[in-house]
Amino acid sequence: MDLNKLKGLGIALATPFKNPRAGDFGAGEVDMVAFRELIRRMVVGGADFLVVLGSTGEAATVTPAERDALVAATRDEAKGLPVIVGAGSNSTAIACELAARSKASGADGILVVTPYYNKPQAAGLEAHYRAVAAAAPGLPIIVYNVPGRTGLNLLPKELARLWAIPEVIAVKESSGNLAQIGEILRSIPKGKLLFSGDDALALPAIALGASGLISVLGNILPAETKALVDAGLAGRRDEASSLHARLLPVIDALFLESNPAPLKTALSVAGYCSSAVRLPLANASEATRARFVELLPAFGLAKGNR
Repeated sequence: MDLNKLKGLGIALATPFKNPRAGDFGAGEVDMVAFRELIRRMVVGGADFLVVLGSTGEAATVTPAERDALVAATRDEAKGLPVIVGAGSNSTAIACELAARSKASGADGILVVTPYYNKPQAAGLEAHYRAVAAAAPGLPIIVYNVPGRTGLNLLPKELARLWAIPEVIAVKESSGNLAQIGEILRSIPKGKLLFSGDDALALPAIALGASGLISVLGNILPAETKALVDAGLAGRRDEASSLHARLLPVIDALFLESNPAPLKTALSVAGYCSSAVRLPLANASEATRARFVELLPAFGLAKGNR
C-alpha cells in the first residue's frame, strides 16, 4: 500500500447500536443503516482513511458475525479510501486469527493494540507482533499504544524492536505524553509513520513530525477535524491554532467519560444514531448530554435526539 494514502486524517469509526429491548444485556443489535450513513459523512467530510473496530468501535463487545458485516460495510462505503481493521487481542492466537480474517476480508491494514492485562515483557511484545505479521504476511500493521486502556506503555526502546518487522509501518500513539511522542519521532526509521491517537494533541504531535491523526472527534465533526489536520500538516500555524481552539471544548467533552459513551451521546444529540453503548460501558450521563446540547449548535448540529 502507498503509505502516502495513510497520511492525514483517519477516523476511528463508532459502531452505532439500536436501543436495547427489555431483557437485552447492554445495547441492541448493530444499526447498520446508521453505520453506513456515518461512513458516508466521513467520506464527504474529507477523511483520508477509515479505522473500523478500534476502541471507539467497541470491538471488544462485537461478535464475529458483526465484525464481518461492519468490515464489509466499511469497504463498501469507503469510496476507495484505505480501510484499517482493528485486530488486537491480549491472546496472540486470537490476534493472529483476527489478522488473517481481516486480510481475507480485503482490509488495507490492521490496527493491533498492545496486549492488555498480560503485561508482557519486551521480548513477548516483539514475539506477539511477529506472530501477527506471520498470520497475515504483507498486510500493513499499525501498532496501537494506549496505556490508559491496556495498562502497558509501549516505550520508544520497545517500539524500536517492532520497527524491524516489515509489516509494522506505523504507530498510533495514545500515551498522552508529548515527550514520548517527540522521542519516537526523533529516531523513527525512514518510511515509518506516527499518528496522534489523541485529538487534543494532534496539532503539537504534527508539529513534532507526526503524519496525522486517528480521530474520535472526526465522527461528529469530520470536515472541521480534516481542516485542523490539513492546516497543521501544511504549516499554517495561525489557522491551525484557531481551529484547535474552536474544537477543544468539544474534544474535552468527548472524554468527560469513557470513550465512546460521550461520542455516542454527541451523535444522538446530532440526530445521527442512538446513544446506546454495550455493557460493561454505560450510557453517558445527563450532564454530558447537556454539554453537547450546549456545544453542538455552534457547528450546525443538535438537530434532535435519538
